[in-house]
Amino acid sequence: MTGTERRHGGRPRSERADKAIIEATLDLLAAEPGVAGVSIEAVAARAGVGKTTIYRRWPSKDALILDALGAAKAPLPEPSGGSVREDLTELARALTDERKRRYARCFWNVAGGAEKHPELYARYKRDIIEPRRDIVRRVLRRGVGGGELRADLDVEVAMSMLLGSLVPRRPQETFPDGYAEAVVDTLLRGIETAAQ
Repeated sequence: MTGTERRHGGRPRSERADKAIIEATLDLLAAEPGVAGVSIEAVAARAGVGKTTIYRRWPSKDALILDALGAAKAPLPEPSGGSVREDLTELARALTDERKRRYARCFWNVAGGAEKHPELYARYKRDIIEPRRDIVRRVLRRGVGGGELRADLDVEVAMSMLLGSLVPRRPQETFPDGYAEAVVDTLLRGIETAAQ
């Protein structure tokens, strides 16, 4: 259970304090040296709250970082269940959305610090990345089962090809209009059944 899911007795939580703490964590995480530069003391000072305010909400620095990273990634839309192309395009557009790039450097710093912070990176992958990948995985599997995609499709490879194409090569990189659609259409040319 992460800090934002915990509920304690006593005074009601301040949404303003929560937001300030999350924003301060993301700001520190986006700066050099990334994860190493995030401490409860630094977050408290930047957010203008006491350390006890943070510890009441999050039991550790890692729990705080994970909640902040989760807050920076808007939930992916639940696929409508239309065609595979429609669903993949909707997901690809969401993944290239400007809002998600606001804290792109945070994600780069966490991935870049995986060797120094393996437990944090493992939890980040498990709790934040994998649920998002699973949405894409389900669309691809549905496409295979419904005959839209080739029966011999390696779902994991196709998913990696799609998602890898939607990750900026640099934190500040933006994608041109129509990029998400072009990625999906290019992928589908290789994995659709001949009848499509």
